[in-house]
Amino acid sequence: MSDEKKMVVEVMYKAHYCLICQYMDEAVLAVMPRYEKYVEYRRVDILHGTGKKRFLELSVSLFGEEGVYKKLRIAPIPSLFINGELFFDAIPPGPMLEEAIEEVIDQHNMRESYAQTKSSG
Repeated sequence: MSDEKKMVVEVMYKAHYCLICQYMDEAVLAVMPRYEKYVEYRRVDILHGTGKKRFLELSVSLFGEEGVYKKLRIAPIPSLFINGELFFDAIPPGPMLEEAIEEVIDQHNMRESYAQTKSSG
């Protein structure tokens, strides 16, 4: 399955000294091997460059520009987004995370798309 067709799982990550950010990252990485053909994982380093920009984009998607730039509302840290949608604002237990990933796989018929890509390639 090409990367364009994979779901994008993003974790908002502040820094290595942020323990809850590390735990969220570890929780996601623990289930990723089972879904590597369906998921592109991105750790969004909110303090630097493109990560900071992406964090603001996701914050605006949650609260609107006024909410972010005038009322100073931002996406939770840590948090987990799937395809730009907030799924978890706290560290999810493995089974809950797997259930969310499975839900997106089913909603987008990703298993069928993967099977077709594999059989035609």
